[in-house]
Amino acid sequence: MVKRALATVALSLATLLGLTLPAYAVTLQQKLAALSSFSQPTAASAASWRAAWQNQGAWADYAFDWSTDLCSTSPDQPLGFDFRMPCRRHDFGYRNYKSVSQFPANKARIDDAFYFDMQQVCAGYSGVSRSTCNGLAWTYYQAVREFGDLNVTEAQIERIRLNAEKAAQNAES
Repeated sequence: MVKRALATVALSLATLLGLTLPAYAVTLQQKLAALSSFSQPTAASAASWRAAWQNQGAWADYAFDWSTDLCSTSPDQPLGFDFRMPCRRHDFGYRNYKSVSQFPANKARIDDAFYFDMQQVCAGYSGVSRSTCNGLAWTYYQAVREFGDLNVTEAQIERIRLNAEKAAQNAES
């Protein structure tokens, strides 16, 4: 347990500092530690993953799948809110945990990290825009929790926008 925690900290630190890891055969345990460090619903984990995503070559020995279809069949930037990076990290978690047959045990945490990332996007807004963004983030989160993929319709997005506007008007009254 202590070894795993130390490995996770070392990987996170190396990623944050932009250091490359030595070329060697990566064990499943090491790959799982890296995946865990990249899939937590925290700012440090998100920053660590983003640094790795921007320097994928440093992680070549891990044979990570960096591919993404962004937000799948749902809009990547619903109503202008940019959920592309949260969708990338979410895809990374799903694809890589599936590739090591560890997906079911980690799905909830990956989904929670996705919601965390979208909330960070929404934190950059205020008022009705923030309420609308948070409503969309909640809808996307519920979709992945329930169905394991994003499939939010334009009608659902419009309903959230209208509900947020109505809530804002009620708050002003």
